[in-house]
Amino acid sequence: MTRLVRGLAELASGYDVVLSDVWGVVHNGLIAFSKAADALSRFRAQGGTVVLITNSPNPSRFVQAQLDRLGVPRAAYDAIVSSGDVTVSLLVERADKGMFRIGPPEETALFDEILSRHGEPPRLVPFEEAAFVLCTGLIDPFHEAPADYDPILARMLGRRLDLICANPDIVVEDGGQLFYCAGAIAERYADMGGHVIQAGKPFAPIFAKALALARQAEGKTADSARILVIGDAMRTDIKGAYEQGLDSLFVTSGIHRSELHGPVQGAALDAAAFRQFVEAADFAPTSAIPELVW
Repeated sequence: MTRLVRGLAELASGYDVVLSDVWGVVHNGLIAFSKAADALSRFRAQGGTVVLITNSPNPSRFVQAQLDRLGVPRAAYDAIVSSGDVTVSLLVERADKGMFRIGPPEETALFDEILSRHGEPPRLVPFEEAAFVLCTGLIDPFHEAPADYDPILARMLGRRLDLICANPDIVVEDGGQLFYCAGAIAERYADMGGHVIQAGKPFAPIFAKALALARQAEGKTADSARILVIGDAMRTDIKGAYEQGLDSLFVTSGIHRSELHGPVQGAALDAAAFRQFVEAADFAPTSAIPELVW
């Protein structure tokens, strides 16, 4: 049974480490959520450790720069790990292979990071020469849908190319609107029978990196029973926590807001809708809250 709470303060004494999502919990792409930053800061002030864990395809230093621009105080977290960090490792492992890329052409943070760390960028090649494909998102998420990529996915399947997905999220909220992410394309490729390598939540590698950062910050390994995952996406945040054997706090007013709160901005959680929502999944959050507050 999921416990509904008013604030993180009701749970804080039971945990030493928080792994918190970013988009939909700490900000919406345009506006920082000051109450969320305050809650995380208060948890740290009481001796807790906070690692931000995000499916952003950008390396963590770029994520931190965005948080700074939005005014999220650094007192709210100890460290950041991103899907982009995991993707960098995957690309470095394949440095000798040609790569075809699907994603916004202006997003070069991954390649800049590899260049700065290793002296050479990834080897981008035409599709016919590629040994694998990297997907960082839709080329034009404002006007495209995942189905638009079915022709290229069919060609990839014909060549049995691996697809590295730099952001397993299906959708993300940006300024109050939902946009498709790389995970939506990866899901279609997997449904076709293609092989997908996922870099972020809900998969184990990003959680392992987050816990390693928490261990560095704390100076010891945290008991898994005293680690709390906070997120607004059932498929990535809450499922990831469940599969890693960790407790979770589900923020209901994130990407599932319309399903759980209805169309009116600021509406209360619909208890019946929430119950049906959880019953439809084969896992449940440990606790839930409309928005992250202390």
